[in-house]
Amino acid sequence: MPAFPFPAPTASLRACRAPLALALLACIAATPALAQDLAPDAQTRTLDTVLVTADGSQVELPPAYAGGQVATGGRVGLFGNLDLMDTPFNSLNFTADLMRDQQARSVADVVQNDPAVRVARGFGNFQELYVVRGLPVYSDDMSYNGLYGLLPRQYVAAEFLERVEVFRGANSFINGAAPGGSGIGGAFNLVPKRAGDDALTRLTLGYESDGQGYAAADVSRRFGNERAWGVRANAVRRDGDTALDEARELGVLALGVDYRGERARFSADLGWQDHRIDAPRPSVTPTGLIPKAPAADVNFAQPWTFTDEEDLFGVVRGEYDLSDTATAWAAVGIRDSREHNVLANPRVDTAGNLTASRFDNVREDLLRTGEVGLRTEFRTGAIGHRVSVTGAFFDLDSQNAFATGTRRAAGTLYAPVATPLPPTSPAVGDMADPLTTSRTQTASVAIADTLRLADERVLLTLGARRQTLRQSSYDYTTGAALDRYDENAITPVAAVVFKLGRQVSLYANYAEALLPGQTVAQTSADGTPIVNAGEILDPFRSKQYEIGAKYDAGGWGASAAVFRIAKPNAIEQDYRVSADGEQRNQGLELSIYGQPADGLRVLGGLTLLDATLRRTQDGINEGNDVIGVPDVQANAGIDWDVPGVDGLTLDARAVHTGRQAARADNALELPSWTRFDLGTRYAFGAGGRDWTLRARVDNVFDRAYWASTGGTAGANYLVLAAPRTVTLSISLAL
Repeated sequence: MPAFPFPAPTASLRACRAPLALALLACIAATPALAQDLAPDAQTRTLDTVLVTADGSQVELPPAYAGGQVATGGRVGLFGNLDLMDTPFNSLNFTADLMRDQQARSVADVVQNDPAVRVARGFGNFQELYVVRGLPVYSDDMSYNGLYGLLPRQYVAAEFLERVEVFRGANSFINGAAPGGSGIGGAFNLVPKRAGDDALTRLTLGYESDGQGYAAADVSRRFGNERAWGVRANAVRRDGDTALDEARELGVLALGVDYRGERARFSADLGWQDHRIDAPRPSVTPTGLIPKAPAADVNFAQPWTFTDEEDLFGVVRGEYDLSDTATAWAAVGIRDSREHNVLANPRVDTAGNLTASRFDNVREDLLRTGEVGLRTEFRTGAIGHRVSVTGAFFDLDSQNAFATGTRRAAGTLYAPVATPLPPTSPAVGDMADPLTTSRTQTASVAIADTLRLADERVLLTLGARRQTLRQSSYDYTTGAALDRYDENAITPVAAVVFKLGRQVSLYANYAEALLPGQTVAQTSADGTPIVNAGEILDPFRSKQYEIGAKYDAGGWGASAAVFRIAKPNAIEQDYRVSADGEQRNQGLELSIYGQPADGLRVLGGLTLLDATLRRTQDGINEGNDVIGVPDVQANAGIDWDVPGVDGLTLDARAVHTGRQAARADNALELPSWTRFDLGTRYAFGAGGRDWTLRARVDNVFDRAYWASTGGTAGANYLVLAAPRTVTLSISLAL
């Protein structure tokens, strides 16, 4: 069994938070001058270029595809970065150019471009949550430079990122089991920014309705022998009221260093984010029929509510070519976080009447994670082999405390009323110094062989990962151990790619997702003792079957996939709990991207989903649609350089989401909705500098609708769509 190498966490890292943040700020301030001294001949260009090379590299990135909005490939777990046409899975990888041109604020803004993804919200807080193939991926379960859990849990600013890589489908073999218990339908890997080949100093000022100011600096240089060393620094500040009448503050500092040598490649990234929202508009839980959606700009938050998260995190990753055919790699990361929230998520009846109660909580996290690996290539006769071996660990210590208050009437959705701050009952735990209440640990070892057959026109991948899942819970007030979960499982993978020339690849895969099995409760809902009370069920295995095709015309590309995912559910029969229930998600995905004509870029697609409940408890809700899973998702985006006006570009995007069941018996549902977004940018030279003006309007027609329901299993809370939002910015490249 893989060992967990670190001792229990201490408070030492927390004591270093402020000095580390100040050191990062000092590095950002000093980097431009230092790099300028080392590389005085570097030319400045508005668009930065990221190095691209090695197939299978754990450090270097695949190049951007034609049009620059997506990349030609992305990270596929232990296999490293692979070209899309060689990958036996479906994915889409968004670039920093797309994020910048669309003025994306967070990961949620970026993945709005993916027809297989919809954005929802985590239960009880303001966590961005992503639904892929109809199954949730918590922000806790995103990876940063290939490692789980390093990024802020609730919100990740887009300015940190070079790429947002969306992997569709079960991936516990590829990436290891997601420690937060999601990731069945997909995975997200966020890639930190890197210094490009050209020197960059970009300053940006912006404005967002209704009063949100924005300032950002992005600086990078390369220096040293053959410009092997690179440094990139980013600083961001957002402050003011938004179109939701929320007061938001965001501070971001990021520093990335990389080295690209003949045999060694290395990257190190340090980030700090402080994000606060006062009077954040909450989700609402219906107690009757679905009420009519209020105006999109109504904020029914209580004025005394807030959410505040501060995170300091870092990751180091390196690889070394032991020979021409063998490469070793290693990575390690750490995150130190503190969250404090005062919430009042309301309930709403059919007429729109609101009641809200106070909930205070604090949370402190200390996370350590890492991996090592080896990849080697050899031949046995006419068959080529690429063997990858890896070991990984994850260790999260969470400290929590909370307090609750009474429920009060709060007006209606259409005319909310501020209530006095209610008192709370005695806190559960110490709000000033919370104790450890949960510990999540995973460890795994994986091996895979990609066989190259028929002159490398056929790529057959076989592999398995042995995983250990450990979860421990502790008393909030005494710290005494309560429950412990410790189980092992093996997740296999089998996949094949048939390359029909350079333009067409066909693929198929069988993969699994792994979730911890739950501990059986002592009694049933009617109070009757459960026969197998206290039993820990075996880890839940979700099984996926998928076939697909990819087409690369050089200027534009497309993909199609048909999939079926079976997810076990716990059910009770004859007062015995088992994992014999099932949720089955199946569907069709179509995507298109690239530059089919000069000056015209396209990005969009269609997803058809059928998510049903099967083998339900006592047959109740058998065959019903799963809460919060649309039957249709469609995106259509174009980006057009206006002929005759050099530097002027227009873009438009339509996002359609079909109906969603809002109750397990399917008696309630949300209607379908369509949103339209428009943008423009103008790049020009003036005073010997490069300038770019950008303007964007999201939800152009200011349509009010319930955007999502659910987000966690069995929940049906509602999230109201954002109102029409205007964003303006001006960038100067020095």
